Amino acid sequence: MKTDKQSWRQDGRRQLKNPPEEAFTAWGESDERAGVAPPPIEKPFPEGATRVALIAPDELNLGSMLVAQAIRDRQSRRTFTEEPMTLEELSFLLWATQGIRKRHPEKPIAFRTVPSGGCRHPYETYVQIERVEGVPSGLYRYSALEHELVFLRAVPADAAPTLAEICHGQSSVAAAAATFIWTAIPYRTEWRYGPDTPKDILLGCGHVCQNLYLACESIGLGTCAIVAYSQDAMDAYLDLDGDEEITLYVAPVGRPTEE
Repeated sequence: MKTDKQSWRQDGRRQLKNPPEEAFTAWGESDERAGVAPPPIEKPFPEGATRVALIAPDELNLGSMLVAQAIRDRQSRRTFTEEPMTLEELSFLLWATQGIRKRHPEKPIAFRTVPSGGCRHPYETYVQIERVEGVPSGLYRYSALEHELVFLRAVPADAAPTLAEICHGQSSVAAAAATFIWTAIPYRTEWRYGPDTPKDILLGCGHVCQNLYLACESIGLGTCAIVAYSQDAMDAYLDLDGDEEITLYVAPVGRPTEE
């Protein structure tokens, strides 16, 4: 009989492999091939929600560092000053991680700044803002289609649990000027790829976060990728069901202290 550790290990390692042919046979015809309409590019926003206009990508004057230097200097940065981020900096980071370069003229597809299998882009970006010039603190979601932040709710100072507590007390989250939280809506990828979905989603989220690292490095900010958080508590914090939409990755951002 397998121990719990052996079962978890086997299940986890299975997600690292491409599915066997029998998995596709068991799954059956994909919804795409069955003629089912694709899910929307972006999750709908609450009607009448407050929106914060971001600086358009072609108006940004940031990120001129050579790519080679950003790659060479990239590192996880966990301590931040109390200096706020600017709206231009936040606009740049959101565009760099999930920005839309162009829309397909005929298909419901958006070509973004990061790769995603089949251009499915199953991610949503939430941002908890603490110190961004001109933006009230609170929890927001990024609308890539409109390049806007949409306000979801205020986060009281005495909220329990705090975002840092959900991340097991990590000080970088408590000190961040803004914390990026990426979720996945699995069906966007399942619609086409079926059993391939878990591996595809996890690989793609890594592309997103690496863009954040390099974009931060190029403008004098810092970040540190985090997967140590309570899954149920984080999903609840974002008002997710943990099935149709699932938290994947967390990255606090701020102006790093001198090393």
